[in-house]
Amino acid sequence: MGRIIFIETSTALCSVALGEDGKIVDARESAQSRSQASMTVPLINEMLASRGIGAKDCSAVCVSKGPGSYTGLRVGSSTAKGLCFGAGIPLIAVSTPEVLVQGAISEGLVPEGCRAVIPMIDARRMEVYNAVFSPDGKQAGEIEATVVETGSFAALLEQGPVLFIGDGADKCRDVLNHPNALFHQCCPRAEWMLRPAFGALKEKRFENTAYFEPFYLKQFVATVSGRKLF
Repeated sequence: MGRIIFIETSTALCSVALGEDGKIVDARESAQSRSQASMTVPLINEMLASRGIGAKDCSAVCVSKGPGSYTGLRVGSSTAKGLCFGAGIPLIAVSTPEVLVQGAISEGLVPEGCRAVIPMIDARRMEVYNAVFSPDGKQAGEIEATVVETGSFAALLEQGPVLFIGDGADKCRDVLNHPNALFHQCCPRAEWMLRPAFGALKEKRFENTAYFEPFYLKQFVATVSGRKLF
């Protein structure tokens, strides 16, 4: 089935993994603050060296494409593209919400009778990047930025249990005060891209490496500090 390098740097966790023939054989991560730029490549090099292989021995590179941290997405994207160009292998991308949903499924977090799984990626204040997925991982709506308030997702919550998962889940706990609301606070991990990535490899659903850009959802806005340096 091939061999895939996985890169997940869309949130605070820097995570990489290696999949062979549909199974994860190695996974490494760094939770050190803002470590994506300094740790992504070393973690990949250590992982490949431990298996006695190089990027050219792999079938593809898979990156989590966002939305999420602007800087993290840029690091993940540039690293993935560099590996693909250098090794002459294709690029696969999986949306970050799907990464979280696949994690919920693979970790057995989806409860019996669950009506929906909603990944929540922390934006600012009470805003999250989110989408609605079925319990078996099918996306049922567009990825969007939502300011969570009382009454958000009310229709779904009235139907039964809803799992909210991601690094934006906990901050919504008090606002979404409903007995059917379940929360799991976590960052997406590289190994959770296993299933969709190997599906894409089998079907040859590759990105255009030269023109690939992360999915930011909202444009990055640079601000000027009001503090005087001199």
